[in-house]
Amino acid sequence: MPAPYSIDLREKAVAAVDRGEKKTHVSKLFHISRNTLDLWLKQREQTGTVAPKAPIKKGPEPKIKDLEAFRRFAATHGHLTAVAMAQQWPEPISDVTLGKALKRIHIASGSCHWGCCSVNGCSVRLTCCKAS
Repeated sequence: MPAPYSIDLREKAVAAVDRGEKKTHVSKLFHISRNTLDLWLKQREQTGTVAPKAPIKKGPEPKIKDLEAFRRFAATHGHLTAVAMAQQWPEPISDVTLGKALKRIHIASGSCHWGCCSVNGCSVRLTCCKAS
């Protein structure tokens, strides 16, 4: 998805229409489509602002939400396999979910054993994704 137009450009284009300039002229002047200008005017009428809408987060919520608590858990249980770590986690999770959470905190799992982390002064006994 392309980046949204800047708020400054949006405000200048809408202000030009407010001053009485024709929409077609404004759209050519700012190199935007007439439809885009109409959408900005409609958005301002409905919401009071021409700021771009916040992106909608897609996908399911992660099962492990508190990453700091998980980072501490990984530091103390890093010597275990992913299956054993998943069994030790307070809530029921799979080893796949645990592996995804390790990636979110920039730690990659090995097949059965873990290496040492040396990135950013991390004391976790796991292999960091960013180390390689």
